[in-house]
Amino acid sequence: MSEFINGLLQLRRGAWEMLASILIAIGVVMLMQGFALWLYTYSFIVTLVGTVMFIIVSHFRN
Repeated sequence: MSEFINGLLQLRRGAWEMLASILIAIGVVMLMQGFALWLYTYSFIVTLVGTVMFIIVSHFRN
């Protein structure tokens, strides 16, 4: 866990890509669930933020 937080603070690609991937996965789960309208409402923006974040952090150093 400490290595992950250090990677975030040092702008390392691996940690930020993992965070972006988790956001994308959360957005997809929010999109596919059927019991809370507010989750469905924000699913697209969460997925979009994760995708844009992934594109940006793919330019970070290893």
